[in-house]
Amino acid sequence: MELSGTGIWSSHLRYGDAGQAAEAAAELEELGYTALWIPDVGGPVLDSVENLLTATKTVTIATGILNLWMHEPADVAAAHARLSATHGRRFLLGIGVSHAPLIDSKAPGTYRKPLAATAAFLDGLDAAEQPVAAEDRVLAALGPKMLRLAADRSRGAHPYLVTPEHTATARERLGDGPLLLPEQTAVLDDDANAAREIGREWVRGYLAMPNYANNLLRSGFTEDDVATVSDRLVDAIVVCGNEEAILARVNDHKAAGADHVCVQVLDADLTALPMQQWRRLAPVLN
Repeated sequence: MELSGTGIWSSHLRYGDAGQAAEAAAELEELGYTALWIPDVGGPVLDSVENLLTATKTVTIATGILNLWMHEPADVAAAHARLSATHGRRFLLGIGVSHAPLIDSKAPGTYRKPLAATAAFLDGLDAAEQPVAAEDRVLAALGPKMLRLAADRSRGAHPYLVTPEHTATARERLGDGPLLLPEQTAVLDDDANAAREIGREWVRGYLAMPNYANNLLRSGFTEDDVATVSDRLVDAIVVCGNEEAILARVNDHKAAGADHVCVQVLDADLTALPMQQWRRLAPVLN
């Protein structure tokens, strides 16, 4: 499971119609994408992983990320072993602590000591009857402490909502060995103003999550950038434009030290599966 090239990060493959997701996954594999990443904000994420593994033959299926508050390590380890035995070593377990507003909205007081909670979850995976090996898992990591944990106890890091500059910093902190697998959001649209507004509304939703807001402040953005969702902030996080513009941003991440970049494509209709855009990008990105 050597991750390189470009992948697709998609909530549609996770929360959309399972049959449509399976068909899309098979086509994305044929188009040359090397990994398909799906989120976990509730529900049976491992069922979705199995759906995508069953629909494909060689592509890596990755969780970006499995929410550690919503799963027991022993159950995850057992499922990982079963899926790997059935489909080969194609399931990359991305693990993350999510965000306090999301977790505490359903169970107040649950979200605490995220670094310790992550280490404890990894302990559980290690202690399982069929452990998940460190080389088969990565961590959602933005700040220096979580990046260090990713380097020490997993295959690497999967940063989300980041810039190429963050990728360069993350590579420096991880060192040369671990994988660095950032997500990059894109709007494939020649109308720069319309594309930026799609990106702005998408970014705005994430800025309610302190982990992301704090990371952007650490990355050099101002309180005003975050409060207003400034053009500067949107343009740094979401690449808008044609295929060449998106390729250039992906290459910026790779030049900064990324081993693999997973592209999340936004459409004006955020509920629509962006199959047309994925097809247009494939000859350029792959």
